[in-house]
Amino acid sequence: MPTQTNILIFFIALSAILFLLWRKSLNRISELKFQKYSLSSKYGKITEQFLPFLDAFPYNPSNFRFLGTPIDGVQFEEDKIIFFEFKSADGRLSPKQTNIRRLIQDKKVTFEEIKLR
Repeated sequence: MPTQTNILIFFIALSAILFLLWRKSLNRISELKFQKYSLSSKYGKITEQFLPFLDAFPYNPSNFRFLGTPIDGVQFEEDKIIFFEFKSADGRLSPKQTNIRRLIQDKKVTFEEIKLR
């Protein structure tokens, strides 16, 4: 017949095993979330490269140059140059992208020529 001490040891051991299984499942969930974010990020990077070739893109895609980071690309037109950042419906500009937008809006964009001899 089991004694109270044996029953207590059994429940402590069972609690420890359940705790370890719970911790392992939390780690796995975190890993899956990271993998999902990573795949989403990769999908977004690939998609960004094709957006200028969609019918909805209002400019000639042959004049678009993909940069990737910190902004997606630049469109070179005869009368203007347009910086692009493609975002999904819930996407937001990063602080660095927000700063780039501000610099452009404040007309703090220059052109420099460097000649190598």
